[in-house]
Amino acid sequence: MLKNFLFSFIFFSGIILISIIFLPALILPQTVILFGGKLMGHWAGLCLKVILSTKIEIIGKENILKNEKFFIASSHQSMFETFYLQTIFNSPVFILKKELLSIPIFGWYLKKIGSISIQRSKVTKENLNFFSDIHKISKNSNRPVVIFPQGTRVNPNEFPPFKKGVGRIYEELKISCQPIVINSGSVWPKNGPKQSNKKITISILTPINYKETQNEFIKNLEEKIYKELKKLN
Repeated sequence: MLKNFLFSFIFFSGIILISIIFLPALILPQTVILFGGKLMGHWAGLCLKVILSTKIEIIGKENILKNEKFFIASSHQSMFETFYLQTIFNSPVFILKKELLSIPIFGWYLKKIGSISIQRSKVTKENLNFFSDIHKISKNSNRPVVIFPQGTRVNPNEFPPFKKGVGRIYEELKISCQPIVINSGSVWPKNGPKQSNKKITISILTPINYKETQNEFIKNLEEKIYKELKKLN
């Protein structure tokens, strides 16, 4: 219980401090604020290692695509991946709930780094432009878009069907997909206390090239990610 309190207090205090330090970056070039995001990712890893004695292992780095555009489809069990993926990939663009943009200061950062927001289960003007926004970012930058095809954080023993949106993105971008599997829920669960003396594994799987139909791609991606996730669990 004490470790949980210490982790939450120290981690969020650090995030707030970094946010305050980088406030001037809101009017500076985007690269400055992106560095702040990467710093938050390293801070999350440091807090886990020092306070909860968590080992973080990255496997499959050789599978990371080089010299070509790609998007990332990752399993999603905790807040961990939204921070830590920034330390592995080149300033990824996250797709997130629109409500997060309303958080004071933090929401300003999310807008500044170019995050793409969506309102779940609603038809809005912003949602109608959603795939167009993704296409523009992918076309005009080398930053990979990150999508969580499960739609939200899930518990380690939950394996919901992937959302169809990941197939739409695959078809819209017409580029390869880099599947990522992260078993962070065993340490930093969606609900309940965090666990110490455990390991978080980030498994970077072989890419899925653009050559399948939407339905084939979703089925293939879901099978690959859940097969690896069951091994890690």
